[in-house]
Amino acid sequence: MKAKELRNMSSEDLRKKEQDLREDYFKLRFQNGIRRLENPARLAQIRKDIARVQTIINEQARG
Repeated sequence: MKAKELRNMSSEDLRKKEQDLREDYFKLRFQNGIRRLENPARLAQIRKDIARVQTIINEQARG
């Protein structure tokens, strides 16, 4: 997900997106504990997407 796309979203949508990403991350971590993932790089990608969303939420909160 691109930061440009995220900046066009409202803060409510960003919070929803963050919640969805956290749920996906939890599910993938759980699956990774049980068996090998097809794409283990997806864990890092979701973690970075969560950080991007949080950064944009903080930017919007500051001004």
